[in-house]
Amino acid sequence: MAFNELVQAYEVLSDPEKRGIYDKYGDDALKEGMGGGGESAFGGGASSSRGRRQRRGEDVVHPLKVSLEDLYNGPVKNLSVSRNIIFSRCKGKGSKSGIGEIINDKDRCTQCKGKKVVKEDKVLEVHVEKGMQNGRKITFVEEADEVPDTITGDIVFVLQQKEHLKFKRKGDDLFVEHTLSLIEALCGFQFALTHLDNRQLLIRSQPEEVVKPDQYKAINDEGMPMYQRPFMRGKLYIHFNMEFPDSLSPEYKALKALLPPKPSMEITNAEMEECEETTLYDVNIEDKMRSRQQRVVNDDDGAGRVQCAQQ
Repeated sequence: MAFNELVQAYEVLSDPEKRGIYDKYGDDALKEGMGGGGESAFGGGASSSRGRRQRRGEDVVHPLKVSLEDLYNGPVKNLSVSRNIIFSRCKGKGSKSGIGEIINDKDRCTQCKGKKVVKEDKVLEVHVEKGMQNGRKITFVEEADEVPDTITGDIVFVLQQKEHLKFKRKGDDLFVEHTLSLIEALCGFQFALTHLDNRQLLIRSQPEEVVKPDQYKAINDEGMPMYQRPFMRGKLYIHFNMEFPDSLSPEYKALKALLPPKPSMEITNAEMEECEETTLYDVNIEDKMRSRQQRVVNDDDGAGRVQCAQQ
C-alpha cells in the first residue's frame, strides 16, 4: 500500500462518519461520498469485496392522533405494527438451496413459499415527549418492511393534535376562556381550574380589583412544558368574558343603590323641543357588514355589465 493510500486509510479510520459509511455500505459508497472515481483508500480499486452500494427501501409513515393532555404529560403509547421481514431459514433466498430470481417449485422454500419474506407483528413503544408540537415526527430507524439486498426504511409516526374543548395552545403558552358575572367582575371572584394533568388551580382576583370585559391575565409556569426542557413551562393566559344581565334583578338593584349616583343627563324643555325622537334596537354588526360588502360586489358587477352593453 502506497504512502498516499495509507494516509487516506488513516483518515477513514479516524473519522467516525467515514468509518460508519465504510462499515455499513462498503468502499464504493465511501468513494462516492469522497467525490467518486480513483482507487480505494484501502487499496481495493473499483472492485470492492463488499459490492455496490445497496438501494434504500421506502419509509412507512403513520399519523398518530394525540390529545393536548398527551403533549403535556408525555405518555408512552404501545402501537402494534405489521411488517415483512427476511425469512431467516432460507436467508431471504426463497429456496432451499441455490440463488437467482427464478425458483423451481420443487426447490421453493416451504415456509416463505418463495416470497423471501414473512409477516411479523411487532409492538413499538412510542414515547410522546412533553412539549412536542403538532406535526412532530417520531422515527423508528430501519423498522419498515425488509427486502433482500435493500437497506430497510424507517417507520415514522407524525403527531396530529386533536382539538381541545377548553385549552388552546400557542407555542409554549396555553389559553383558556372564562366568563364572569357582573357581580364577580365588580366584587371579586374565585374558581377552580382543572389543568391538563388533573391538578386543581385556584384562580381568584385581588382584593378590590375590578376585571374589565375582554381582559387577559397570565400565570407564569402553568403553560406547556418546553420540548426537551420539560421542567420549564410557558404561561397560562385566562381571557375573561363578561356576562351582563338582561334586566336588573333584586340583587342588582341593591348593588345599584350602593354605587355612586350617575351624572346628570337632564335635558331642558327647550332642548327637548329641538330633538327628534329615536328608537334603539339590537343589531349584529358582522352580518350587517357582510350584507353591505355583498351589495358592493353586486353593484360592481352591474356597472361592468352596463359598460359592456354601451360598447
